[in-house]
Amino acid sequence: MANDNKRGPDGAGAEQLRPARMQIETTVLMSRHGESHPTELVDISATGALLRRPLGWSGEVGQSWVLDMIFGHNLHIHLEAVIARISDHHIGFSYSHIPEDKQVPLWNLLGGYADILEHWKGG
Repeated sequence: MANDNKRGPDGAGAEQLRPARMQIETTVLMSRHGESHPTELVDISATGALLRRPLGWSGEVGQSWVLDMIFGHNLHIHLEAVIARISDHHIGFSYSHIPEDKQVPLWNLLGGYADILEHWKGG
């Protein structure tokens, strides 16, 4: 299968497109099998979210978690997501299930960000 990504001379750092990420900070409760951790949202897109890694948290890429995000006084988005990447300070999630009644509120929150792709340099 052909790879359309452009790689640098060292073969690393492919430039790719991804859904635009909206920087917004809010409280998030991430939970899994009776374990829960309050944390903060760093940014959000149409396909995933980046959270601050809670102190003492341990997890693995591929694990499913439930994310409860509170925006203002009247918007609560509850969805399922899978860990896509982990760093010392952040956890990157990819949505695996967005309940039907939360899809429109999520797209409304994202506004124009829901339809924009941005360039990023992958690792």
